[in-house]
Amino acid sequence: MRWSSVLKFFLGVLLAIALLAAGGVVAARVMMARLSVMPPKPTFPNDTPTKPAPKPAAKPAASPSETKPDTAAKPLPPGAFPARVTQSIGLVVRDAPGGEGGSIGGVDFNERVTVLETNADKTWQKIRLSNGQEGWVRAGNVEQVSQ
Repeated sequence: MRWSSVLKFFLGVLLAIALLAAGGVVAARVMMARLSVMPPKPTFPNDTPTKPAPKPAAKPAASPSETKPDTAAKPLPPGAFPARVTQSIGLVVRDAPGGEGGSIGGVDFNERVTVLETNADKTWQKIRLSNGQEGWVRAGNVEQVSQ
């Protein structure tokens, strides 16, 4: 048995291990690069196209006396009641009842609102926010509170 044969054997094994390790690193980096890119959003035949909500026009700066909500100016309809938001993630306020209504804002969890009316099939409620803005939210996500 020669030392040169043993040396060749060990060098061959080390070279094979190095090649396998390098190939593994390259494969891992390629997979990480492919997995780090988000795939395109899937579309389905029954999807309705959505358009972004129009941006509201900029209003001139108001004095502090003008920023207070004037709830006395807008009388409450019969059957209106104070409520609070019970949905833990808040609610999207829409300009019309139904999912096709455009988003005009949002309401946070536990925020107080006034429920003005409920649509005919009792799935949407029209609310008034503390700043006087009115809109529609899905019914069942607010609960009546005492005055």
